[in-house]
Amino acid sequence: MTTPHLTVVRHPLVQHKLSIMRDRETSTAVFRQLLREISLLLAYEITRELPMTTQTVETPLQAMEAPVLEGKKLALVSILRAGNGLLDGILELIPSARVGFVGLYRDPETLQPVQYYSKLPKGMNERMTIVVDPMLATGNSSVAAIDLIKQSGAKDIRFLCLLAAPEGVERMREAHPDVPVVTAALDERLDDHGYIVPGLGDAGDRMFGTK
Repeated sequence: MTTPHLTVVRHPLVQHKLSIMRDRETSTAVFRQLLREISLLLAYEITRELPMTTQTVETPLQAMEAPVLEGKKLALVSILRAGNGLLDGILELIPSARVGFVGLYRDPETLQPVQYYSKLPKGMNERMTIVVDPMLATGNSSVAAIDLIKQSGAKDIRFLCLLAAPEGVERMREAHPDVPVVTAALDERLDDHGYIVPGLGDAGDRMFGTK
């Protein structure tokens, strides 16, 4: 499924690994490893249209104009804490990326985000920025994080998540229609507590074994 605002990656490996992650019996170690593996595959999709230029390269046979990435290095911004599970895998693919962090937690009563930390790379206005968080549920935390990132000057922003709910996708579309979303699955809905259904539970708890 692909629209101008939302891309759902249907690759068989992504879907197979995600199904294992959904299983409540999957261990913390396996969950963490699969999240890293899926993040590589999702990063391939979200970086598909990176700007390119050429430079002269001497092969063992002759010189050629070879394609290389253009412009400043990417910025990856993790929404703490669960975003770090996606961040680790993407850094394996793009080890030279600059990394930032936004700390938000969701108030259990209002479901609204509360910021407690922010540290972003310099030159955000000149970098493509990929914001990562496994779950796009209500969308409130993601919208708040992107509000903050835009305040730093970033203009070319993309959002990568493992699972999304229709409510979160719509919230993002309304608040930031210029920020495309890439995900492995669009699930059915949110429950009364703001969790994605059928989902996979709390990604941070399952990743770090804290529940």
